[in-house]
Amino acid sequence: MTVVYIDLLFLLNLIANYLLLLAAGRMAGAALVRWRVGLGAAAGALYAVLVFLPGLEWLAGWPCKLGAGVLMALAAYGGERRLLRVTVLFFGASAALAGAVLGLELLGNVSLTVKNGVLYTPVDVRLLLLLFVVCYFVLSLFFRRMGTVEGGLARLEITLDGGSAALNALRDTGHTLSDPADNRPVVVAYWKGLAGLLPPWADPADPIRSVERCHAAGSRQARLVPYRAVGVECGMLLALRARQVTVDGKPWGRLLVALSPTPLDGDGGYQALIGGGM
Repeated sequence: MTVVYIDLLFLLNLIANYLLLLAAGRMAGAALVRWRVGLGAAAGALYAVLVFLPGLEWLAGWPCKLGAGVLMALAAYGGERRLLRVTVLFFGASAALAGAVLGLELLGNVSLTVKNGVLYTPVDVRLLLLLFVVCYFVLSLFFRRMGTVEGGLARLEITLDGGSAALNALRDTGHTLSDPADNRPVVVAYWKGLAGLLPPWADPADPIRSVERCHAAGSRQARLVPYRAVGVECGMLLALRARQVTVDGKPWGRLLVALSPTPLDGDGGYQALIGGGM
């Protein structure tokens, strides 16, 4: 007979669900709202606890499991335009984790689950955390570029405090810059295309000093965005929070716009880069 401690059961599944939802959102390129991801994870952890309460064993059925998974995805990413992709990736990540746990149980002669496949171990939580990290990187390798658009130009409109400007943007599937705060894509634009809109403290050639001058002026509009490129192991770009970014007439909201100090295209065919999924 297995003794199940409800508090450990809830905590373990809360951590697992949070990391799985977070991984699915990052792989799908969805906007991350941490408290909503936590809410979805808590809903899943509560479901794992309810399965073990007397009279609620029927919740362990597959229809209820699928419903609980969809509910978790809705709680974490409801309203997100990539909700379907996130949901599919969440179920895929969960299946991958379940396979990894089963393999570890068979190889290591250790039990990491109790009935109904619910994660539970009184032995070593660190072992499961290692599994979550491995699953995240493996899934990222295969699904990171899922659904991207191959090349092509788009019409980009960027609205800053100083006004709006229209630019030609290249859809680049290799462009994966994202805002560390919410995982939303970052637009890279040649600064001269926005020259008339930039505040006086903005100098794309000196991003660190620009951020210092921005903060001294009492503004928090400026950010530093790290990047890697051919010949650049670790660089920094000055980024401004746009009032609105529109791609081919579709609004994308208040994205970060990173200012490139050098032209992005020697022939001038485009002045900005966006991710292939935009």
